[in-house]
Amino acid sequence: MADERGGAAPTPTPAPAPTPTTPTPAPAPAPVTLQDLARELGLHVSTVSRVLNGSTGAGARPAAAPQTAQRIRELADRLGYRPDPYAASLRTRRSNLLGVLFPRLSEIVVATIYEGIEEEATEHGLSVFVTNTHDDPATQRQRIAMVLGRRVDGVIIGDAHLDGAALDHPKLHGTPYVLVNRHAGPEHPAVTCDDHLGGRLAAERLLALGHREVAVVAGESFASTGADRALGFAERYREAGLPLPAHRVHHCRFDTAGGREAATALLGGPGPRPTALFAVNDLAAIGAMGAARDLGLRLGEDLALIGYNDMPVAAELPVALTTVRSPMAEQGRVAVRELLRTLAGGSAESRLLPPELVVRSSCGAPVGPPLS
Repeated sequence: MADERGGAAPTPTPAPAPTPTTPTPAPAPAPVTLQDLARELGLHVSTVSRVLNGSTGAGARPAAAPQTAQRIRELADRLGYRPDPYAASLRTRRSNLLGVLFPRLSEIVVATIYEGIEEEATEHGLSVFVTNTHDDPATQRQRIAMVLGRRVDGVIIGDAHLDGAALDHPKLHGTPYVLVNRHAGPEHPAVTCDDHLGGRLAAERLLALGHREVAVVAGESFASTGADRALGFAERYREAGLPLPAHRVHHCRFDTAGGREAATALLGGPGPRPTALFAVNDLAAIGAMGAARDLGLRLGEDLALIGYNDMPVAAELPVALTTVRSPMAEQGRVAVRELLRTLAGGSAESRLLPPELVVRSSCGAPVGPPLS
């Protein structure tokens, strides 16, 4: 279309599209504070703080009457109160954090003990973190330094060696600690299974079945677990007038490969072939099963076998494993309680938890009259 001067009419410029507006988000609600709770309940803020943030460990005094404490906790739950760990740390000079050292958390026994530690710590308002040391002394010392650098309130050590070498770490002095599963001398408080008694229980079973020719898959020599179990077993056989010769005790790694290697050596060693094996943990016992299979031996018939710990898989194997049950998770829980005793101003005590023999088909029928 032409305009009045005969030229082309200009193309009208479209109006700019309105810019979409993003709605302004509503401000997040302010976090619920101790003062908010105290105001609504008509209590002093210090009372509310003691109930929600105070120590519940051994020796701690009640923060308030039970009915008052329940009212405080119910309101805190309803309003979504969350404690500030950093503020609590500054106020109490406590981190409410425990460090745990283990050889390998991938091992079912260690993992079960750790579950007990975590459950008990949580019940007392504590957090836990774990690090693996692979049973290497240099790594143990490095990880102890790392754990203490996190300003933990205490340490639970599950990788101690009998010589206690890593426990002389200078940074460990002055920090409460407890050993678990293994011990390293009377100067170090430890919560363990009574492994010496457990070894004797295994020997009693084999003696009752008439086994004279026996051998021990003994595990690592630096760990009290293997040493005590093997010692208790050998001691009971010696009392029966059947001392074990040195070549009938074979040290090995605490895994299936180590157990298989040790059992192969024991079953093919000098003198009469053993009619029974005691493996100081269930993983080594499973390895020994593989060695027996390779040699054409029928478990429970040609060869009796006893393990230790009673892992969940022990009862489900093709030939169910006779084993000594260790209170794994309870060790972890008791270790936390003993550490709390120290944190409350007392002293941790060493504790021996009782083992239990669980008889299954891997031991088989008697091979002779009972031995005294």
